[in-house]
Amino acid sequence: MDKVEQVSGLIGNIYDAALDRSLWPLVLEQTCEYIGGCASSLMSQDFVRRSGQFYYSWGDDPFYTKLYFEKYQKINPFVVPMAATAQVGAVASTFDFIPPEEFLASRFYKEWAEPQGYGDALYAILDKSITSSAAVVVARYHRNGMVDDETRRCMGLLVPHFRRAVNISKIIDLHKVEAAALADTLDGLAASMFLVDANARIVHANLSAHVMLTESAVLRGLNGKLAGTDPQVDRMLRDCFAAAANGDETVGAKGIAVPLIAHDGVRFVAHVLPLTSGARRSAGTSYSAVAAVFVCKAALDLPHPLETIASTFKLTPAELRVLMAIVEIGGVSEVALVLGISEPTVKTHLQHIFSKTDTNRQADLVKLVAGYMSPFAR
Repeated sequence: MDKVEQVSGLIGNIYDAALDRSLWPLVLEQTCEYIGGCASSLMSQDFVRRSGQFYYSWGDDPFYTKLYFEKYQKINPFVVPMAATAQVGAVASTFDFIPPEEFLASRFYKEWAEPQGYGDALYAILDKSITSSAAVVVARYHRNGMVDDETRRCMGLLVPHFRRAVNISKIIDLHKVEAAALADTLDGLAASMFLVDANARIVHANLSAHVMLTESAVLRGLNGKLAGTDPQVDRMLRDCFAAAANGDETVGAKGIAVPLIAHDGVRFVAHVLPLTSGARRSAGTSYSAVAAVFVCKAALDLPHPLETIASTFKLTPAELRVLMAIVEIGGVSEVALVLGISEPTVKTHLQHIFSKTDTNRQADLVKLVAGYMSPFAR
């Protein structure tokens, strides 16, 4: 199978997994094969509680996965800089967040990653909130070297499709939807759902969608076609429907999250799922549709607290790592051991942090960070 055929089949399976979640392990296995990884997971991390979970995984060792969440997640040296700097839709590697020499000297690497043979890893950021993020993570063996530009490019082709599938999967919130009966299954969905053809003609709408069209505050039915009340949104949706008619890959980043604003200022978001390939094709054929459109209220998009802390006090990535380690672990010697750097280096970073935050005690730093992490702060 050549690369073009391989990525085409993979993208189709990603979208099928939005409706049938049992397909996610297969998708993760195929992702590893495509970009040269040895293990992969669809995971989330809570930056405030320093907790997380694998929703689905492939190739990981259950013993080490359990160990990660019980012990090593809290001392993972690149979680903090990833929370502060990674952007939704970005593809990054471990060494974008921490210098290789620091990572290889860390306790996390020596006790958790190295015994498994792991070196670099690739992260596709799918979603991010004020307290957490979701990502597809692909681990690479140390012997395969660092992630290169070609690997990033290949992963970049998949990111918009992963994002769309995961967003739609969250909206549907069912374990499995039979594609052929898509419309019947989703008629009771709280979110508005439309099936449309390549020309934006509405071929099916659930009850919530009919109510939305009646109100005409965000979307409207114009001569039987789905249209945005805003001309720019209308063009975005039409472009997406036309692209969906030509297959999964052509949709790309179009329609991942089309922003919609009602007349009263309430924000919504539309996600477009192509129906022209894979198991979804039977649904598209049954209803003469090329895409399903899901519309729901948008979540409040706020910067992560660590982004705010780093920006407010102009902290470098290394200083931010030391700050969070001081808060979570404690003393200088313990922080040095966990981060794999010398005690004098920790002390130097700590002095810079004190100066920038106008504090002089570690207890003050704990209070400062706690204030920013509180969901009621600022």
